[in-house]
Formats: sequence, structure tokens, C-alpha cells
Amino acid sequence: MKDAVAALTPLGLIVLALLEEGDMHPYEMMRLLRQRREDRLVTITNGTMYHTVARLERAGLLAEVGVDRDGNRPERTTYAVTASGRDAVGEWIRRELGRIDHPAQFRIALAEAHNLDRLEVVELLRERRGALAEQHLLHLAGRGSASERGVPEQFLVELEREVALIEAELRWMDDLITRLEDHAFPWGPHELPAHTERYLDDRKAARP
Repeated sequence: MKDAVAALTPLGLIVLALLEEGDMHPYEMMRLLRQRREDRLVTITNGTMYHTVARLERAGLLAEVGVDRDGNRPERTTYAVTASGRDAVGEWIRRELGRIDHPAQFRIALAEAHNLDRLEVVELLRERRGALAEQHLLHLAGRGSASERGVPEQFLVELEREVALIEAELRWMDDLITRLEDHAFPWGPHELPAHTERYLDDRKAARP
């Protein structure tokens, strides 16, 4: 499992998480991901999608469950996430959600965090918050030391931006943790209807 998680790319993670919603062929996956603007997080092209699906199948994280043909169109292979794939999604999110040194991966882990239990997400976010708070103190100390040494302000603007961004994220994270702990909104598939009307409309729109 560790090897499978280590080899799992951000797009691979998103594909496996998407298949939790139901079996799909790669073309439908691409359309649905673009429709949901997941291309904000990862690059989605025909080549990367089909290559990713092939790698996931070889790793045993998804499996072919059917082939269909619509008129004169080429055959389309439908895939489902396997038990190993489902486990890999959870482990990848756990690996990335609490750390601060992989910002791109964190965004994806956060987007897919609903695949984990609410309390586990809170624990991981608290871990990340602690690391961010430590980094914030280091940046403040560095900025103060630079000012005392007479470093011109023009050389500190990037550091000032970093301090401001961390402070904003700490405030946002505190609010999110509070809302999660207070059960202010549904969390995870078990707290949502299996197939909402909007979800069904999304799936229908993603099919050619």
C-alpha cells in the first residue's frame, strides 16, 4: 500500500476519488472534472487522463468493469475503484492534509478531505495549524531581525506577503475547525443523499 500511495499522482488521487461516485469511462471523468472546475487543481488533458487511468489499473487501484459502444463511436471502457484504490485515497489524503511543505498537494487533499471522517480531518488540520503557527513565528522573528539590522523595506516585501498569507490561513483554519467540530454542515458521503438531483444532472451533462 505504501508503494501505491507514494506513486499516486494528484490527478490519480482525483480520479480515484471521483470513481467513488460511480463507475465511469475516462471521457466522462474528464468532462465531469472540467465541469466542476477541478482543472484549477491539476492539468487535465486526454493524454494525462488515459495515461493516469492505465497506471492506476496496473497498480490495481481501479479495474475495468465493462465496455460499451454508442453508434459509430469508439468503444469506451468503464472503470471502478477497487478496495485498494479506496484505501490509497484515504492514505494519500492523510499524508498530505497535515503538512505545510507541499502546498499544491494540500489543496487537493483539502478538496478531497470529505473522504475521511470529520474528527480525523479536524486532527490533521490541527497538525497543519501547529506547523503553520511555528512558521509564522519564525517569519515574524526574521522580519524583526531584518528591520533591526536596517535591511531596506524593499527587500522584505515578499516576507511581508508570506506573513500576511499565513495569518489569513490561520484565521480561516480556525473557523473551519470550529465549524467541523460544531457539525455546522454535513460532512462525508454518509451525511449526504447518495444521489442528489444536482449530482445526477452533473453526471448527465458530462456524458456525450
